[in-house]
Amino acid sequence: MTQSSREKADLDFLAGKRLRRTRQSGWSRAMVQETDLTARDLILPLFILDGENQREQIATMPGVERLSIDLAVEVAKTARDLGIPALALFPCTQNDRRTEDGAESYNPDNLMCRALRAIKAAVPDIGLVADVALDPYTSHGHDGLMDGDTILNDESIAVLVKQALNQAKAGADIIAPSDMMDGRIGALREALDANGFENVILLSYAAKFASAFYGPFRDAVGSGARLKGDKKTYQLEPFNREEALREVEQDLLEAADWVMVKPGMAYLDIVREVKDQFDVPVFAYQVSGEYAQIEFAAAAGALDRQAAMMESLIAFKRAGCSGILTYFALDAARLLKS
Repeated sequence: MTQSSREKADLDFLAGKRLRRTRQSGWSRAMVQETDLTARDLILPLFILDGENQREQIATMPGVERLSIDLAVEVAKTARDLGIPALALFPCTQNDRRTEDGAESYNPDNLMCRALRAIKAAVPDIGLVADVALDPYTSHGHDGLMDGDTILNDESIAVLVKQALNQAKAGADIIAPSDMMDGRIGALREALDANGFENVILLSYAAKFASAFYGPFRDAVGSGARLKGDKKTYQLEPFNREEALREVEQDLLEAADWVMVKPGMAYLDIVREVKDQFDVPVFAYQVSGEYAQIEFAAAAGALDRQAAMMESLIAFKRAGCSGILTYFALDAARLLKS
């Protein structure tokens, strides 16, 4: 058979191939579904507030509240009962405890540590992710220490190490540095191991971009109005794909167990490349601005909230995520359970 006749035979075969056949019924679509989404894929971020029986709505994040520790404990129980495996905690530190040096970050009785202890005592079977960065504790809103307008790398790492050990002692199962200082993963791993925390997981925000989608989060933790300048000298440039992959590689070489891409929805191409290149657990954060745009669009009648919520989460799994930090976690888990 000549090449031209083979090509004609192939075209004749394809002409008779109807890809829509498997999409005609729900049962047949279910049999060939390529991606699964379960409550086990979700991590719920919680914003922690000082006080008791206190809750504050976050105006830029409809449906999300800052919660006092006692109320956060009740949410943790709900999350566990829905099959959500972990919570990520973020403190809204009291104003009078925010300083230039971020010393509150390593106070063993700070808001984060009190929340870690309380939730771990009440719900021991849920994982607790502790954010490591100084922006919730500094008066200038940056993730590291400053000298004038310069973010100090090595000096910041020394404080981050103290912060991480403080959190590990309080019961954190996963230490998640989101600061983007060079060399912090190696320093954190060494310090954790030297202090008896060999089994604490390091989840590195390895590819964290200088994004416009963080605004509502900064409102939630109270750092937005304080921020002096921007974070472009340490967070990644959104134009840069290869640099993101170098950051991931470096953190893996320094012994990160898992890696994070942040934001998520705008950077799913990075998620897929990280998964394909390194074949490690990859997480993504559906950040506050990504959450808010769905909520506000749904409130305006521009889209179906439930459908958009689930489609966005499926996209993370399809791209290769092992887990997704999302403010939709409770609603999605309820829907999946039903």
